[in-house]
Amino acid sequence: MPINLSKGQKVDLTKGNPSLKKIMVGLGWDINAFDSGYDFDLDAAAFMLGDNGKCPTEKEFIFYGNLEHKSGALKHMGDNLTGEGDGDDEQIEVDLTLIPANVTRIAFTVTIYDAEMRRQNFGQVSNAFIRIVDEVSGKEMIRYDLGEDFSIETAVVVGELYRHNGEWKFNAIGSGFQGGLAALCGHYGIEVA
Repeated sequence: MPINLSKGQKVDLTKGNPSLKKIMVGLGWDINAFDSGYDFDLDAAAFMLGDNGKCPTEKEFIFYGNLEHKSGALKHMGDNLTGEGDGDDEQIEVDLTLIPANVTRIAFTVTIYDAEMRRQNFGQVSNAFIRIVDEVSGKEMIRYDLGEDFSIETAVVVGELYRHNGEWKFNAIGSGFQGGLAALCGHYGIEVA
């Protein structure tokens, strides 16, 4: 039975489970019955952060345009353009043993592609969640349902993995941003064109 987290809750991943090496981070969502004339394209991304809360280089930003980190630690399983169907809409595989030493946190985010032009926001999205699955056993360990706290935001930091005393923990964040992916990139020290 997975642990269901609420906003702001932190949980140990590796402390009680020292054999945990590979996890799958699944992100999913549904679109409310609202028609802006455009499909919704939500995108999951991961920012690999140093102690300063910033990405060391743009190569530590894992998204549909950069699917895999050179270390092999993170691998985005590809862009889902519609979010249709049940279960995970996008997945990111994480090998905890390969995460570079200078990366102490990994923030998982979801943004709405072209939100401003399409007049879309997270107020029109429901049932958004993040879950962490042990890739070896296939067991769902953690699930965090975001709830309906959003209105005009176009980007959400869903949660983050972080290193604490040599162990990995997960923090359910659920904080929204306006300005989509560009705002998140700026927040995490990535320059966008």
